[in-house]
Amino acid sequence: MTDTPLSQASALGGVRILDLTSVVFGPYASQILADYGADVIKVESPAGDSTRHTGPAQESGLAAIFLGLNRNKRSIVLDLKQAAARQALLTMADQADVLMHSMRPAKMAALGLDPDTLCARNPRLVYAGLYGFGAGGAYDGQPAYDDIIQGLSGLADLVDRQTGAPRYLPTVAADKTCGLIAAHAILAALFQRERTGAGQQLEVPMFESMASYALVEHYYGRHLADEPGEAGYPRVLTPWRKPCKTADGHVCLMPYTDAHWHDFFIAADRPDLAQDARFTDIASRTRHIETLYELQAGIVAGRDTAYWLALCARLEIPAAPINRLQDLEADPHLQSVDFFAPLDSASGSRYRFPRNPVRLQHSHVPPAMPPRLGEHTLDVLRQAGLDEAQIAGLLESGAARDAHPSTPNNRKDSA
Repeated sequence: MTDTPLSQASALGGVRILDLTSVVFGPYASQILADYGADVIKVESPAGDSTRHTGPAQESGLAAIFLGLNRNKRSIVLDLKQAAARQALLTMADQADVLMHSMRPAKMAALGLDPDTLCARNPRLVYAGLYGFGAGGAYDGQPAYDDIIQGLSGLADLVDRQTGAPRYLPTVAADKTCGLIAAHAILAALFQRERTGAGQQLEVPMFESMASYALVEHYYGRHLADEPGEAGYPRVLTPWRKPCKTADGHVCLMPYTDAHWHDFFIAADRPDLAQDARFTDIASRTRHIETLYELQAGIVAGRDTAYWLALCARLEIPAAPINRLQDLEADPHLQSVDFFAPLDSASGSRYRFPRNPVRLQHSHVPPAMPPRLGEHTLDVLRQAGLDEAQIAGLLESGAARDAHPSTPNNRKDSA
């Protein structure tokens, strides 16, 4: 792919997004859009997003979790409990392409920020509500966090089926997956607006989104309404689906096609298994997957990791070592594609960020530092058309706040 000049327009250049979300779900969605060049204005309360203080920090308000979710954005502080701040936000929304929030609809209505009001003022606005549960449903309005949604959507049950104990996945899978879904829903609405000229309201409910995600493969036999079978895809539920232990470590080894399994068994000096009817085609292997993976584990345990990686490379069977999290920065592929980008903050503190994994031929948006709380309040209000007297009034009343003083090298760790 040819490098794109930095001066070239980005994919979402000129798209302005007001982001009233916080924590992970919404900020991950808006970061994706910012990575494509949208002007994402992070609207924060005077206290700021709680993730500003989640994890280790080199500078106050720029803790690790916040850094991972808020690059390429601008920050404005508005106290929406005050009428003047709400009026300023309405003025900004009149000029915005997208407004996204994760508050309960009743709360947004009480603030005068409901979709009917805003879309009547700005018919081109895409109004995105990011909720725990879909409007009008039995759980509408209930609090929803990643752990709650993992439990409700069946993810904890999947781990129970495989390991014998229900557990959450050790990643905020619901928040991040729903963030991806929110980003593509907003892009779809923007694309439709390009054709029709009209914005629209949309909702992204976490529970429904994650139930859909889990059931892609795990609805399984339940698809067959005339003769319903069991839910759950056996291949990924067997306890033997895990990295194989080798003589000196572990290897991720994935024979998949008929030829893969035949060649693997022949190379392992098990011609009997290569001819075994249980393993000669994918339908039979699926029915006997637990036995198959248990046999594979026993075979792989007899040789070291290097042996299996070399053998699989020769046989063109997918295989890889395990990367620990701390190994990723040294991974030769990630290094060769410049996946990690160094950045310096305004105070001179050094940082490192993963870049947007997607590369577009005609769009390039390099990572930029996440904003300090209220760093762009004055700029955003001026761009919205407020005059200096109006801005001064907002600041004096506390309805808006400018950037908090930076505290370089003030390390603060929190849970």
